[in-house]
Amino acid sequence: MDGDGVTLDGVTLRRDAGDGHVAEIVLDRPEALNALSTAMARRLAAVCADVAADGSVRAVVLSAAGEKAFCVGADLKERNAMSDAEILAQRPVFRAAFGGVLNLPQPVVAAVHGYALGGGCEFALSADIVVADESAVFGLPEVGVGLVPGGGGTQLALRRLGPGKAADLVFTGRRLGVEEALEYGLADRRVPAGTVREEALAIAGLIARNSPIAVRAAKRAMRLGGGVSLEAGLDLEENAWRTVAFSPDRREGIAAFNEKRKPNWG
Repeated sequence: MDGDGVTLDGVTLRRDAGDGHVAEIVLDRPEALNALSTAMARRLAAVCADVAADGSVRAVVLSAAGEKAFCVGADLKERNAMSDAEILAQRPVFRAAFGGVLNLPQPVVAAVHGYALGGGCEFALSADIVVADESAVFGLPEVGVGLVPGGGGTQLALRRLGPGKAADLVFTGRRLGVEEALEYGLADRRVPAGTVREEALAIAGLIARNSPIAVRAAKRAMRLGGGVSLEAGLDLEENAWRTVAFSPDRREGIAAFNEKRKPNWG
């Protein structure tokens, strides 16, 4: 993958876990609490596109550099100096960044520590599994500065948390500590402070050991099935099953089980 291990415009891409099958995308602008600038958003979209196209990547970890924050959302200092026209021109760049994370075909594990506010919370909502440490603080405070969550926050919170909890989070703009985030369903696992990256990489490593065809198909069925009827969802599951049942991974997986060996997914 292009730019592996290099920090550029506040984003670092690493491939140092899961036998090379786990990609780690790092929000790496700690001096600004990983606030999302235009350059950073553009780079993040490009990195996600590279990861999505790489068939050797079976799972992704989204982590952040620094001790204080996962991401505090858009860079409001940059935005304060922008005209309305410039803000409008920035919009598709931001949408591409959030969409890049949300639409990754591989499972995404978010490793959240410190502040995950605004766009940072939306990045977490875009992940499949959210691991949060004791320092994590989540929130969608956009209405307090005259904005609406614009990185998927209204829709992702609605689908993940349900209408009442989503409304509570969005309309009040209040912050949730890790315990309440777990109760709300905003976080999936709680770990001691300082261990969230290691836990997220371990989870991604477990995912990467499984059939990449099966995992991608299962993710697609689950993502597409979230807002449809049970009958339509079961049809999506049927399509996912058929994608895998006649694949080389199914033949290899069953052969490895019977031969009592580790599968070689190729």
